[in-house]
Amino acid sequence: MKLEVLNKNDNQRVQDDIISKIRDLINYKNLEPGEKLPSERMLSEKFEVSRSNVREAIQKLEFYGLLESIPQSGTFVANIGIIAMNGMIDDILRLEQPDFKSLVETRILLELKTARLAALRRTDEDLVHIKNTIEAYKDKVLKGEDAVQEDLLFHLAIAKASHNSTMNTFMLTITPEIITNFEKYHVCDDNQAVLGIQEHTDIYEAIKAQNPKLAKQKMKEHFKILYQYCYNI
Repeated sequence: MKLEVLNKNDNQRVQDDIISKIRDLINYKNLEPGEKLPSERMLSEKFEVSRSNVREAIQKLEFYGLLESIPQSGTFVANIGIIAMNGMIDDILRLEQPDFKSLVETRILLELKTARLAALRRTDEDLVHIKNTIEAYKDKVLKGEDAVQEDLLFHLAIAKASHNSTMNTFMLTITPEIITNFEKYHVCDDNQAVLGIQEHTDIYEAIKAQNPKLAKQKMKEHFKILYQYCYNI
């Protein structure tokens, strides 16, 4: 019988268990770099979990560079020694879920940099994308609706405009956790959400003007309330 994912903590436990079993499988079979793992279906049956659980575990190991999936071909062991792989997997399994303060600190550090880089590297297409996210955010706020996801889409658009794939990946990685915590702590009240419209616009204008110093400053001002709130929860 397949294990069902009941909640986030259950999912994490199942995912960690699958990662441990994939590591054991690689060790037992002495799989070398470039050798292929069994299919998702086979791993699902062997571990008695759903294919989606297996896929999530594989994607996590891919993120850390331990596995490589090739479309239509399968999943392969990355070019890393077995001792290093075992050590990295042990570290991955010891990782704790970040708390809200850590997420905020990480997000602020990332976004001060992405705002600056976006001002230097943005294209006309990037500007259109950022502008569209502002309009989507504004529409929701003025209707009195929750706009947390639209707010984050604005920030993801800036990360994309930075044309730094690593920073963009980090933003995409922490975004789901940020959304969850925003809703949990009810971070933005209605007044702050309305102020956010102008703050988003100011950041956009600085990026459009290709003024990295101003873009960074406007982003810093935008995060002032969030940073203060974080350390009062």
